[in-house]
Amino acid sequence: MSQDYNNPAFKKLLQKLQEESWQLELLISGFAIFGLFQATTPLSIASQEARNNEHLFLFVILIVATVSCYILLFNLLLHVILRGLWIGALGLRYVSGDIDYEELNYSQKFTTYLKHKIGSFDRYIGNLENYCSVIFAISFLLIFYVIAFTLTFTSIGLIAYYLLDNKTNSYEWIGVPLILFIVFGMLFTFIDFLTQGWLKKKKWTSTIYFPIYWVFSFITLSFLYRPLVYNFLDNKFGRRISFALVPIYFLILMATSFNYKLSNYLELGLNSNAYTANKVNYEDLLDKEKGQFIRTASIPSKVITDRYLKVFVLYSENTEDIIFEFRPDLKPDDDTRGLGTEMNFSNDFSELRKRDSLRPEYMKTLNSIYNFKIDSVTYKPQFVLTESTTEQFGFETYLDLKNVPNGKHQLNVIRKSLRKKDTVESTRVRIPFWYFKD
Repeated sequence: MSQDYNNPAFKKLLQKLQEESWQLELLISGFAIFGLFQATTPLSIASQEARNNEHLFLFVILIVATVSCYILLFNLLLHVILRGLWIGALGLRYVSGDIDYEELNYSQKFTTYLKHKIGSFDRYIGNLENYCSVIFAISFLLIFYVIAFTLTFTSIGLIAYYLLDNKTNSYEWIGVPLILFIVFGMLFTFIDFLTQGWLKKKKWTSTIYFPIYWVFSFITLSFLYRPLVYNFLDNKFGRRISFALVPIYFLILMATSFNYKLSNYLELGLNSNAYTANKVNYEDLLDKEKGQFIRTASIPSKVITDRYLKVFVLYSENTEDIIFEFRPDLKPDDDTRGLGTEMNFSNDFSELRKRDSLRPEYMKTLNSIYNFKIDSVTYKPQFVLTESTTEQFGFETYLDLKNVPNGKHQLNVIRKSLRKKDTVESTRVRIPFWYFKD
């Protein structure tokens, strides 16, 4: 079939399909809207969990998926509304026909104005049809734009991480030119997009721009959707709609950012400290179904009545990096952190046995880099690996409150790190609580 696109019979089939495509558009939009409404909340919760757990790679993927869902949802809802208006207009035309301006019996001034501004009712129906078709098609094209934007910045991040931020080998002579090429290439590609292909029109600019265009076609995966792009650009109506939607998205984003401030100094969401108690540090206030997760560390509640205090410290890859700074001998030759598969094709069990034997030293080092303070009294942790009530990965310990008086207190979670071979301590979080003995 792909070889018969010049066949008159195939062109006739396409003409028939495009005339009846509105039925498929409505069917797809209905199923997609239902699915998107079901997917947005789980995606938002998962992205919030990834952010709190400092899983950057997973967080980026989930954010892109969430943004794509909201773009599709907005466009498809708009498409369904306009398509419903179009169907209503068709029904009205069947009953009433075209607009009879003479029957309205308006003055000549208004009749002339309305004929010029409104014109034929069929033209109105045709415009609605064009809007519906273009919005439906551009909905999916915009998702590709989001992916292209993400892949471009991801490539910069990967180059910076693997070639410039490499502590063992220096590849600046490769990394710096690559980043400069991508940054300037991204700028030229964006200018070409805004000017609707101006860099491709001039002979001297097209010669310079062609290698950038070729490379970015792979970075942004534009070779997959390029026919859609040029089909929009060769049509004035399609160009107007595609450019009008982008500022609409920014206006919606700006509108959702408005909130009402009650105070110049106080607001909800501040990090926990001596005068603020953020719910992300109290397990009994968290609801995973609403996307609420532990951030940095947590205790059971604001009011403690037991003679001990359970403290949960959230794990992050940064924690393991600090452990390796204090104990370089614990760092494995093959760092398995990050995205990977659980399928093991290696028979090297000696590495697994080595890691099992070093795990006690790992936990010992972890205990040594953390300190806890309740007011001014220092406590040493005895961590065990566990999962929090919100199913987050981390470490748990218990502090004795035998000598702590009743009233308000503050827990300080302190972590050591190396800075230019000097050991420094930083307070990760301050959590206020009230202690009342039974």
